[in-house]
Amino acid sequence: MAKEVFGTKEWASSNFNIQTGCEHNCRYCYARSMCPRHGKTTVGDWQRPVLVPAALNKRFGKRAGTIMFPTTHDITPANAEHCVGALRRMLDAGNRVLVVSKPHAACVTRILDECRDRRDKILFRFTIGSADDAVLKVWEPGAPAFEERLASLRLAYERGFQTSVSCEPMLDDNIHEVMSEARSYVTDAIWLGKANFLVERLKMNGEYDGAIPALADQLLLWQSDERIRALYERYKDDKLIKWKESIKKVVGLPVPTKIGMDV
Repeated sequence: MAKEVFGTKEWASSNFNIQTGCEHNCRYCYARSMCPRHGKTTVGDWQRPVLVPAALNKRFGKRAGTIMFPTTHDITPANAEHCVGALRRMLDAGNRVLVVSKPHAACVTRILDECRDRRDKILFRFTIGSADDAVLKVWEPGAPAFEERLASLRLAYERGFQTSVSCEPMLDDNIHEVMSEARSYVTDAIWLGKANFLVERLKMNGEYDGAIPALADQLLLWQSDERIRALYERYKDDKLIKWKESIKKVVGLPVPTKIGMDV
């Protein structure tokens, strides 16, 4: 039986990163939870990123399928120059790139300016898990506020780039507001997904203390099978909405077994 695809492989055939760690320091981050096992850094050092020298001058050939960039960190003012350089090298080699970010408007503007001649090869996918800044601040303490993310989406759309949104993980029970605000600026899709392995990752990241356990319980309640099925029923005929593997399994949709299908 073929293995089902999940995570980044649902969207892209390969990926690329230029650093270890991320200033956004999201509590639930899957990459942050894996780093100690790979001997790259400690959980406590995650919010102090370290550039990977070998990645900064990486030469790219033409790869099969789409490259997702980045996957284990984000594009921030501190690394924007290096990120844009890497993105240009991928594009100049003829690759199609899925740029995934909790976007800083200044970084997005720089990409739009410096990659405008390759706009047909870029698909932006901006992560927006809630329209409530208080919720975003709890789960993604170093990432931009909702209005900056929405403004970045709107800017990319107005500049003629391909755009999409990732609501994975959904961070509250009002994801409808994100979808309502964002859909006018989306050319591709809005993806919905659950908070995968939430408690396990919080514990591995040293974040399962204080008020967080109760907030995690509430988030898991909002993403119970019953509520996910209700969400699916509400939007199953909406052509703009796509469902991550975590939701497909609950509602009985087939999960792809080939990487990078973006379906």
